Amino acid sequence: MTVRTRLERSALAAAMSLPEPLQRALAGRPVRVDGNTLATDLQLMLRMQRLARLPGAEELPVPEGRRVLLRTTSYTCGEQRIGSVRSLRVADRPARLYAPSGAREPGSLLVFFHGGGFWCGDLDSHDAVCRFLAEQSGVRVLSVDYRLAPEHPFPAAYDDAVAAYAWTVEHAPRLGADPARVGVGGDSAGGNLAAGVAIEAARQELPCAVQLLVYPATQARRSTRSHELFAEGFYLTRGFMARADQTYADGVRSDDPRLSPLVAELPAGLAPALLYTAGFDPLRDEGEAYADRLRAAGVPVEATRFADQIHGFLNIVGVGTTSRAANLRLARQLGAALS
Repeated sequence: MTVRTRLERSALAAAMSLPEPLQRALAGRPVRVDGNTLATDLQLMLRMQRLARLPGAEELPVPEGRRVLLRTTSYTCGEQRIGSVRSLRVADRPARLYAPSGAREPGSLLVFFHGGGFWCGDLDSHDAVCRFLAEQSGVRVLSVDYRLAPEHPFPAAYDDAVAAYAWTVEHAPRLGADPARVGVGGDSAGGNLAAGVAIEAARQELPCAVQLLVYPATQARRSTRSHELFAEGFYLTRGFMARADQTYADGVRSDDPRLSPLVAELPAGLAPALLYTAGFDPLRDEGEAYADRLRAAGVPVEATRFADQIHGFLNIVGVGTTSRAANLRLARQLGAALS
């Protein structure tokens, strides 16, 4: 870690630990859009990012963009305790198994797929997230590192995710898990993969106890109100999403159900869903549309909009208060769903 990175990380943590009135004075007037008010600590974080002139991952060549994403997520992760972490391979892909403190066998397990637009993100970018989820929910988390675009375009990530889930169900006892208490989850692009895995699990009659979908991308080449309102200035940008489309799914029909779960034919026996969206997220509307689609198909859905949050709040577990509170609620609901 460079000196500059350490200083930026420390400055952000210090600013986001200030009392709310001081944060408000530094952040500026409240940001209100579409009936929602942005959390003060997140408004301050976004302002500090602009002042630091940090480039967006989408503004750089792919390898450098990946490094920038890893760097920026490290600013907000903090040190998260966990019972144990073990590296392994799942369906020939690198993976990490996070076991919470005091975990018993056989227990529950969540197969987790990271976000990053299908072209960046990895086990390290979401290491703190998985530690936090496992420890706070009491659920083992198995994070799987699927292949990324542009080196491996569609449907490589989807195929890896489906194979990883089937492998996990087959080998659940080796992972300390009860096959009947295995679920699937992910954020953003990972939420897209998790939704696809849940659909395929139902088709194959594989056990799937829950699908945890955090601001999932459910619609390729989207055109929604939230996309127009929030595609600039709230972390996830129009350019980042465009690169995802170009690198992962260029030339692929947007109505391919493996790419756009929102248009998939939903089979019987689909797992209950915990679905979370953020008020200031370009993906908000398509996530909530998918919740409606699941309900119409008779799937039990518990949908939550964190109205003051931005895309990426799942990675903000080590600084500030509002995102951590949202993530605590999410983790506890996951634990209850898999209990």
